[in-house]
Amino acid sequence: MKLSSHGRKVQKFRRSAAEIEGLVAATELSPLIACSLDTSGRGLISAFVERWYKETSSFHLPVREVTITLDDVASLLHLPIIGAFHIFETFHVDKAVLMLIELLEVFGDEARAETIQCHEAYIRLSWLREIYQSKCEVEHWTVVARAYLFHLLGSTLFANKSATHVR
Repeated sequence: MKLSSHGRKVQKFRRSAAEIEGLVAATELSPLIACSLDTSGRGLISAFVERWYKETSSFHLPVREVTITLDDVASLLHLPIIGAFHIFETFHVDKAVLMLIELLEVFGDEARAETIQCHEAYIRLSWLREIYQSKCEVEHWTVVARAYLFHLLGSTLFANKSATHVR
């Protein structure tokens, strides 16, 4: 078992620029900024891992079977759970490149080089930090907010084992 806490990556990114605080707050994702896993309770986490049953998506505890609900997630992460469910589709690299060009306003060659380096429709969190810094320098706040939110989501809700990439 490997425990990964990506919350420090959000802190490493530094606090969001004051100019984008309103944009970040409008997304209602601000609670994720303080969301981090404390890995000091390894024994407790190990006990939960041992009792997880993938077939039923629940924990089998001595007292009873426990399932984590969306309401639990909302309570733990302080995020509103509203609207329709989103169905995630696998991105082809070309679509990912087009989205990077459109949303982060980078050149096509730069976006393509990033996805080639990551070997799929992934980008490095460090690359997002570079985009954030460069767009702050030219005061392009909408793109700064997008880079910040992409990094925030890639470090919290959509963190993966690589700890350095986000899909």
